[in-house]
Parts: sequence; structure tokens; C-alpha cells
Amino acid sequence: MRNVMVTGANGFIGSALCQTLVDGGYLITAAVRAAEQKRRDARRAHAIVGDIDSATNWRRCLQSVDAIVHLAARIRIMDLSGAALLRAMRRTNVEGTESLARQAAASGVKRFVYVSSIKVNGEQTSARPFTASDQPSPQDAYAISKLEAEQALWRVALETGLEVVLIRPPMVYGPGVKGNFLRLIQWMDKGLPLPLASIDNRRSQIALDNLIDFLALCIHHPAAAGQIFLISDGQDLSTPELLRRVACLLGRPARLWPVPPTLLRIAAQATGKRAEFDRLGASLQVDASYAREQLAWRPQTSIDETLSRTIEWYRAQKSCPMNV
Repeated sequence: MRNVMVTGANGFIGSALCQTLVDGGYLITAAVRAAEQKRRDARRAHAIVGDIDSATNWRRCLQSVDAIVHLAARIRIMDLSGAALLRAMRRTNVEGTESLARQAAASGVKRFVYVSSIKVNGEQTSARPFTASDQPSPQDAYAISKLEAEQALWRVALETGLEVVLIRPPMVYGPGVKGNFLRLIQWMDKGLPLPLASIDNRRSQIALDNLIDFLALCIHHPAAAGQIFLISDGQDLSTPELLRRVACLLGRPARLWPVPPTLLRIAAQATGKRAEFDRLGASLQVDASYAREQLAWRPQTSIDETLSRTIEWYRAQKSCPMNV
């Protein structure tokens, strides 16, 4: 499994994975959407694939490829909602994924590692953490499309013999992070007061380096084929604890003040921000014991180590005029 194609190769996870694989002696084909996303690196080939859907022609990219790590996905579309949003998500995340898998099988690719999402299991946990054997409960268009992509891959595996590995990570963080985690850092850096001190939840997360290490293992480990893996750092934090650790690394006070979570939930519901509140106030834990036992895997870095490096990256970006 030395020849690997990575889709979404210029993204937060994809760029780090490609670098790790190249450094490990793998031959990499980095699939990106546009020519300007190519990186200047003679150690990797590039494939310009455009938008991903059922019509994407992957055949030329797949020559001599042993394994694929499929990271590319449609995550959000700002101007769509409801049925139109789900159709658009399915076009890329379901139809595009199934088409790639079928072309891969026809081209002799042996293994297909698919990075799905813990949102397939649901948005929050209560009595116990999620496991891979739980009944899926996707709540939005993105999660529904991810589950349907998983189901399509199992069909392809059954019909063609392609080895499929499914991974459902929780929130991924590390240097280069964007989205909600970056906003949390910015809030703490500005010293903004947040009414979250009374939140008593637990949320799983996975450091970028730990996810990359696990993906690299799934490319070649014999026991990974045909499996669904939930993974995490193994240390679940409450939202206030995470914010306090970030604030400490920034050298800022954590201005958290207590408000009953019930009142916060009611206010979020009334203002149409319930989903945002749930990401901060609800618990979402995963049981990663199966991944650890099946593949003898252990996280390579700790939360504190990764948070420290993430804050260093954030400060470097903030101090650079090009990134302001």
C-alpha cells in the first residue's frame, strides 16, 4: 500500500496527511479541485479533478494507486436549505463518493479509507458515549449525506471486493484549524465574557496529529478492512475547561460567568441559535476503545501539547500582516 491518493489534499487534514505520508516514503497523488491549489513539492503528484460528483472522471488519477484516503466533502452551502441543501450534499458526498469507489475498484485499488463524521451517530450523548455499533441518528443534511455515503461504500465493497475502512472523527483541532475552534481561540484572545461557567458537559476531540497517525495506520493494517472506527484523544473535556486551557495558553483571563444552562438553552432556541448552543453546551463523547484494541493504536500526542502548538500557530498567523 505504498501508492496512495488523497482527496481534499489541500485542506486542514489533507495537507497534513500528505506531508506525513510523503515523509514516510509513500508515493502520493494529491487530488485537488483547481490548479492553483497545487503545492510546490516534487515528492507528490497532483490530480486536478474539479467539482466532485457522479460525473467526475478519476481513471487517469488511479493508475497504480493502491489505496485512497477520501477526505473531500461538501460541508456547508450557505445559500441553500431544506431539500435543496440535501440534494446538493448528496451530489458530492454520496454520488461523488460512490462513483470514486467504483472507479477505484475497477482500476485495481485495494483499499478505500473514508473519513466520515461522528455526526452520523448524532449530535449529542447523554447516558454513555457513542460506539460504532450504535444505530445512526444523523440530524442535518451533512450528516445524512455522510451516512448515505457510508452505505454506498458498503454496497461497493460487497459487489467488488474493495476494502473499505470508515472513520468517524469528532472535532479535529491543531495548528491550521479553522471554523468553530478558531472562533473559540479568538473569543478567548479578545477577553470576551461568555456565560458558560455553569456548563457541565463532556466532549471528545481528536488532535490533528493523532488523526493523521490513525489514518496512516488504516491505509495498510490488515485488521482495518471492513471496519467502522470512532476515535478520540481519550480525554474528554467540558467546554469551560477547554476555554480555560486556551485562555491560559494565550495569557488571558477566562472571563466565564455562570448562567443556568436551561436559560441559555431557552435563549438559544428563541434566537435560532440552538445548534450553536448544543455545540458548546451539550455532551458528545465517543468510545474509541474498539479502534485501540483492533489496531493496537494509541494517541501520539496529548491535548495540552496540541493546544500549545495550536496557540503558537495562532500567534504566528496573527502577527503576520498577510494574515490579518
